[in-house]
Amino acid sequence: MRFLRAYSLLICLLGLASAARAQSRITGVVEDSVTHQPLAFASVFLANTTLGATTTEEGKFEFPRVPKGTYDIVASYVGYRLSKQSITVGTAAQSVTLRPGSSGPQLAEVVVQANPHQEDDYRKFVALFVGRTTFSKQCRISNPEAVNVAYNDTTKDLTAVAENYLQVENQALGYRIKYFGLHFQYNTEDESISYDGQPIFEEMTPRDERQQRQWDANRVAAYHGSQTHFLKSVYDNRVAEEGFLAQKVRIVENPGIVLKERLRRGNRRATPAEQDSLRKWSSLPDVVARLFPKARPIDSLRRIADDGTTYLRFTQQLQVCYFGEAPDPNYDAPMAAIGPVAPGTPTKRQVSRLILLAPETKIRPNGSLVNPLDVVTGEYWGFQKIGELLPLDYTPPGAASPAPAAAADKAK
Repeated sequence: MRFLRAYSLLICLLGLASAARAQSRITGVVEDSVTHQPLAFASVFLANTTLGATTTEEGKFEFPRVPKGTYDIVASYVGYRLSKQSITVGTAAQSVTLRPGSSGPQLAEVVVQANPHQEDDYRKFVALFVGRTTFSKQCRISNPEAVNVAYNDTTKDLTAVAENYLQVENQALGYRIKYFGLHFQYNTEDESISYDGQPIFEEMTPRDERQQRQWDANRVAAYHGSQTHFLKSVYDNRVAEEGFLAQKVRIVENPGIVLKERLRRGNRRATPAEQDSLRKWSSLPDVVARLFPKARPIDSLRRIADDGTTYLRFTQQLQVCYFGEAPDPNYDAPMAAIGPVAPGTPTKRQVSRLILLAPETKIRPNGSLVNPLDVVTGEYWGFQKIGELLPLDYTPPGAASPAPAAAADKAK
């Protein structure tokens, strides 16, 4: 089973939270961390959103209307490391000072022997980072020279690093994504993927109204059934109403291994029935998954604290089925998952897996997590990549205007 640990992303990104409509003004300045001299024309943005600005010649910037909530505000400047600061926006205006540090003197040019597999490594990175979905195939990296891709034969790790930003143009959703500070890693042995960075979304200009309508429809499709959609349904206690079925999965040791150990300790030969059992289980992995068909009650998925903070909380693993849409035609894994669902359940479904690495983790009202590293996703959610990535200030049609939660985060 393949799992994806997406840092600062997808499905699972740091960002917005409540449905409050309050907005506030943020002003600030970007300065050199040592000299405190202003840095003109630096890029400043709220990570994982469409909110961005450029500093003036005096290093100043302004966000006139920022929804209430908690954000990571990031400054980027050529020759400097990213400067990031977490801010909680209320109703009062506030000022922020960002001081990026110099990345140090530039090294002399180094001549590196050509790697005959370099192009293959880059293509593999693109396939893993951008993805293979229908929407992903409409994505293009417009500055491939900005990323350094390398493969380590010893650790079996494929890594990719962007010193400034990697730019992805998503023609399916109409977003231009600048992915600042990208650090990507893929291990070819256990197939684990992790990546970190600070993306900013820019709205692309459509050719005509028809293209804008298509982008709008594609964004709705990308949101429906996503991890963010599911977690918001957990927060709102609308799991079934939103088209989800959450079932408990228990990982147990292969019964064949257990039987072999019993026979070894008993120092006897297997009976014909035991031999049949051994043959049955010998082709399976060391551990197997067992599905509990009954839908998990809401109290087994979340905990609401006395201060109103909502926590994602469950034991073992979750299998999450979404019945609102069929899977992408490029998804080649079986959708029957590891067990049957109730009779009469629609066959058109997307099946994902969710693992919680911490005892519990805070959910914001829009479905984002305060600490996205607390979860690992697999199956269909693991298949979805940049092609389905939406900014956290995206609001599906008919939903309340988004705004990040602040109250819960203050207790963080």
